[in-house]
Amino acid sequence: MHEAGLDKLYSEHLRTLARRTDAVLAATRFDALVIHAGAPPMLFLDDQAYPYKVNPHFKAWVPIIDNPGCILIYVPGRAPHVLFHRPEDYWHKPASVPRERWTEQVVITPLANPTLEGAVYWTGLGRVAFIGPSEALPDAAAGSLNDPDLLKKLHYDRAVKTPYELECMRRANALGARGHRAALAAFLDGASEYATQMRYLEACEQREEEMPYNNIVAYNENASVLHYQHLERRPPDSLRSFLIDAGAQFRGYAADITRTYAAAPGFFSDLIAALNTAQLRMCDEIVTGRDYREVHLSAHRLIGDVLEQIGLITLEGQAALEAGVTSVFFPHGIGHLLGLQVHDVGGVMGDSQGAELSRPEGHPYLRLTRMLEPGVVVTVEPGIYFIDSLLKAARDDARGSHIDWSMVERLRPYGGIRIEDNVVTTDNVPENMTRDAFAGITAAA
Repeated sequence: MHEAGLDKLYSEHLRTLARRTDAVLAATRFDALVIHAGAPPMLFLDDQAYPYKVNPHFKAWVPIIDNPGCILIYVPGRAPHVLFHRPEDYWHKPASVPRERWTEQVVITPLANPTLEGAVYWTGLGRVAFIGPSEALPDAAAGSLNDPDLLKKLHYDRAVKTPYELECMRRANALGARGHRAALAAFLDGASEYATQMRYLEACEQREEEMPYNNIVAYNENASVLHYQHLERRPPDSLRSFLIDAGAQFRGYAADITRTYAAAPGFFSDLIAALNTAQLRMCDEIVTGRDYREVHLSAHRLIGDVLEQIGLITLEGQAALEAGVTSVFFPHGIGHLLGLQVHDVGGVMGDSQGAELSRPEGHPYLRLTRMLEPGVVVTVEPGIYFIDSLLKAARDDARGSHIDWSMVERLRPYGGIRIEDNVVTTDNVPENMTRDAFAGITAAA
């Protein structure tokens, strides 16, 4: 899609966002909405700040993601108004005032020091709802700061993406797929985890702090750490496996992609292929009216079947799920909402009043329990891991009798497998943004 088409979608997105917000403001008896973009906190005893991450409520309205201190004002019936932070500063380069076509839909006023008091003045109204970090807001706003009823309603609505948001996420996936291909090439070249991360960032043309989350670049046993956070500077003596969980963002919308590779053909490579086939079956379940809790339990059954077929466990899928054996190898949820945040809000909300939909018993880490609707974007990320603490616990209880421990020892040096796609809920055939992005790279090659 060309940029003019994206700008048209943005205009429609603003109308949808305004319609949703008008209803929420009316329901919570507010006259206007003021959103602070946020500002990074300072390091302790230092004059440097932490990397800046924009308030997601702010970037839902405008794709200004790299300029702290901005304030957005929305009054029903008026165009969104951005007080754009542009100080007189010779220590740092002030942000440039946006000039792209999307800015025709909003009002932008550059100010050296935007304030909440000034924002209230611009609204011209009395009862204003403020959203943002408490330290950025005046004491007078405390009564209407991050009003829980207002936030619940906004968060519930946010799960269903507009066509503009979906297009931004497709582009984020395209960037991520490009980075993944570069990272795989680095791994096959024998590069270290650190060097592979650098190749990824270069391919995406994004800085590390611009990533939607800290990339996971894990070789061998490191792949058994679900949120592995280090980057070894030297490659291991023996390269066996490579797990990369790495995203990208476009206009503030995230991609969240994971792939796992074997260094050579063999048993572990075959296991990756088997999980990949099962993962595609899970993706097919992302359809309107499907309870995501059932997708999670279905994932356990499918993973259990894979484990039984390779001889790692002695129980088939349903029995392995009921016995708690699958959780030894797959301890996290099958996925989560995705959008303005990697783990987008509202995942366990049953309605706009915030009623919580409980997780299945024995599955405390599932982040999404909602019924799926058209336009909801989720991750589907099954895994098979060899985590020492979970294996030890299983060996010491009844689950251990269903596990082939010689097979476990054979696979432990590979760490684990995770395969993750970003999938759009539809009424029939789900849209797999991630697979489409990889296919697009292949077609262009």
